[in-house]
Amino acid sequence: MAISKIIILLIVLAYLLIINIIAFALMGIDKNKAKRGAWRISEKGLFIPVILGGGIGGVLGMKVFHHKTKHWYFAIGFPLILIIETIAGTYLVIHSMFRP
Repeated sequence: MAISKIIILLIVLAYLLIINIIAFALMGIDKNKAKRGAWRISEKGLFIPVILGGGIGGVLGMKVFHHKTKHWYFAIGFPLILIIETIAGTYLVIHSMFRP
């Protein structure tokens, strides 16, 4: 594997780590705000980081904080996005490994 491919892989992994931490944290922050009756993060604001690669963080945040689990579009949407991200990521990794 060329050095440039390793650097790209590290950048992608760092990005995925950060976006998943953000998605997880936003679920916790919004749950805390809901308990206090404070101004909330919009549903769009919760979905955007998940769509941008934070599927694991979003699903874990939903489970850990027991947040948005009764809303079907979160309960189905977050795991579905995670499945799509996993399939796409697997395809890209396999495709890049066998490409000259």
